[in-house]
Amino acid sequence: MSFCFNFDVPGQTTKREEGDESILQNEKKDNAAKPIEDNTRAAALLKEAKEHLPTSTLQFLLMDAVAETVTIGTLPALQFLNETVFEKTAAEREDGENILSRTAEQKSDLISGVYEGGLKVWECTYDLLELIEKDGETFGGKAVLDLGCGAGLLGILALKRGARQVHFQDYNSTVIEQLTVPNVMLNCQDEDEEDSEEDKEGSGKGKTKGGKGCKKEKDESEDGVSPPKKRAIDLSQHALLSKCRFFSGDWSTFLSLVQREDTQPKYDIIFTSETIYNTAYYPALHETLYKLLAPDGLIYLATKSHYFGVGGGLHLFEKFVEQRGIFSLDHVWDGEEGLQRHVVVLRLKKAKDN
Repeated sequence: MSFCFNFDVPGQTTKREEGDESILQNEKKDNAAKPIEDNTRAAALLKEAKEHLPTSTLQFLLMDAVAETVTIGTLPALQFLNETVFEKTAAEREDGENILSRTAEQKSDLISGVYEGGLKVWECTYDLLELIEKDGETFGGKAVLDLGCGAGLLGILALKRGARQVHFQDYNSTVIEQLTVPNVMLNCQDEDEEDSEEDKEGSGKGKTKGGKGCKKEKDESEDGVSPPKKRAIDLSQHALLSKCRFFSGDWSTFLSLVQREDTQPKYDIIFTSETIYNTAYYPALHETLYKLLAPDGLIYLATKSHYFGVGGGLHLFEKFVEQRGIFSLDHVWDGEEGLQRHVVVLRLKKAKDN
């Protein structure tokens, strides 16, 4: 099935040539001339945030699930539910937001203000995973937020590599309940199986990981049904899952929700991937990052140079960050092929920097 962005912008085209630099530059100039705050009217309707508690009933989504496994270098293997299954089984799933049927009908990976793309694992997520593998980050004892998490691969990696706590946030409750939480459960289950295999083989033998680069493969038993062991364990009580919390809703209402807690969370690391495609969201995103980042924390932002349609992208976001004067922004990886992709790191400026 072919998908595209759908931002409901009158008169927009759905396809453009990635190499058309003149169009790209003209759009950058047009957008740069307009204050980004003027676009916040497009994001006026906020989705109320709420927390989702993992339950044993969500584990039933794994019984006959088709999973994919991502292996990047020396990183732990990461599993996630296959996106195409959601398209084919939309009518059978709980979906109070009706995003599963709407995305199938409109053949769109994103419907602005309705569905923000969380069922798809976007390309920049893999870029950030490869950077983490290269840098050797282990997350030991750190508090991590996966903001705009979708499938949750970045947060799951932090969880499997020793994070003290990992919080997941996505715009859509359907994404959290149908994809993010089951994916975390799937990887908790995978951890148990790896530990069991190590016990059998003896502590002297290591585990084989994928080679350089990114590999994906489907993971299912011969008859297509999950083994009995996977059904028998109540994963909602798993030790790794106890370190996690899950939230849905707009960034503004999510921030308000966690700020009402007795102990407000501060995160050592915040991941956010492909979340700056819409300039109308920049004020809420910036405020959330500012209020939730620990004083010496890091924000890893993975993004494309430009998102056709609404017109967001790294150039405009960099200008927005510079105007606010709260964060420093450094490029840590820049892709050179096609529609360029980037990974940048944001840090809170020290008092002397301001």
